[in-house]
Amino acid sequence: MQDKVTFEYAIIRLAPRVEREEFFNIGVILFSKRKKFLDVKYSIDSAKLNAFSCELDLEALNNYLKSWDLICKGDKSAGVIGTFELSDRFRWLAASRSTVIQSSKTHSGLTDNPEKELEDIFEKYVL
Repeated sequence: MQDKVTFEYAIIRLAPRVEREEFFNIGVILFSKRKKFLDVKYSIDSAKLNAFSCELDLEALNNYLKSWDLICKGDKSAGVIGTFELSDRFRWLAASRSTVIQSSKTHSGLTDNPEKELEDIFEKYVL
């Protein structure tokens, strides 16, 4: 138990029609302060997207999520947010939004391997 550290995560949701409050899960963002870990994993199922709305551009959505990946990595091409401290980047990404791409409330847990935890949560809640 002593090897385990706390982590926080949020599920990334796609709400094609925000006004209808319908969404489906497309990814996970996970942060562990002690492990200095922040990463995102996502995948948009095009068939599911088309069932919800054929008006959205899959490529544009994927480009938007690629910027989240750059922010997680602290890449300066992500703009000023990419220069924030790790915890601040996570808080910014996991903040409540009323846009097409949203985050769930944050959840926490214990892990000794944040990368594996990210994979496990992604498989459980997204795939």
